[in-house]
Amino acid sequence: MLRSLVDRRPVAAATCRRRLGPASWTLACWLLATSLAVASSHDRTRPQLPAAEQDRLTQRFERFVARMDERQLGRVMQLNGNTEREDRFVANEYSDYDLRVTRGPVIEKAGRMLTWGKQTNPGRGGGELRWGRFYSLDFHPRSPLVGMLHATIVLQIYTDGSAQVGGWLGVMPGTRIEADLAELRQVTDDWFAAHGKDPALYRRLICKGTDDTVTRWRRRPACVGASFYGPPVYPASVTESYAFIEGLFERFVDRYLDIVERRADEAWTAADLAAQDEMRRRWLTDQLFSDPFASKIVPFEAWSFANMPPVVKF
Repeated sequence: MLRSLVDRRPVAAATCRRRLGPASWTLACWLLATSLAVASSHDRTRPQLPAAEQDRLTQRFERFVARMDERQLGRVMQLNGNTEREDRFVANEYSDYDLRVTRGPVIEKAGRMLTWGKQTNPGRGGGELRWGRFYSLDFHPRSPLVGMLHATIVLQIYTDGSAQVGGWLGVMPGTRIEADLAELRQVTDDWFAAHGKDPALYRRLICKGTDDTVTRWRRRPACVGASFYGPPVYPASVTESYAFIEGLFERFVDRYLDIVERRADEAWTAADLAAQDEMRRRWLTDQLFSDPFASKIVPFEAWSFANMPPVVKF
């Protein structure tokens, strides 16, 4: 991503000059080139995290994972009326993947992926990885009235003392029920407002993806959550940025499961099922051809088990 942004700066400026002419290009093209420089600087410069704070933050992440496994997967099992689960382990040169799936009549499939990073993935910037974790939840309700959930959070710490966090919180609807989507949007907006932050940038990122995604095959999110694969919420503090994403993650998934429970017994139509089928196909093509990490780095046997729906129809 850094290379693509940096490489585009002189190209963008030159294009501006050709189109606007020498007299008028200065301000407009300077703004364009500067905006690309700002975006690329996020990838190039990571904030420092003192050693003592590194230990506290890694322990906090591990507690969060344990809490989410117990709380969110536990709630899924409660909704489904069973505690059956299947665990798998996959590894490649970049990471080890601890995977868990539970299935049932309300949420047909709920997948969890916990990744232990072993080296820096291409596209995550330079530096030698000291500690890295990625955690995701993917829920596929039986009811086509509720879209699938995709929720992620990542923390990476490097040997030079720098660190970065990221995440993605959103739903891919089949049938759109605007009142339900408004609830999730309000959860997101309230969290940003409580911290004096503007969600606009992070909502744009969830709607359009990053420069590495392939638009033709990309998922179609409802744009009610937020993507944190961009500038940090708190540029000077990894700890505060992490706490922000962690807090929203928990609240967003809580409200999503409230909606699943509320809609579980409602009738649906053939059109609703067709919309769900289309959404699930789109999620598969996203992971195969658009998402840069699923398509190029994460092993197929890992992401297909953890985040794919139980059935994809063609």
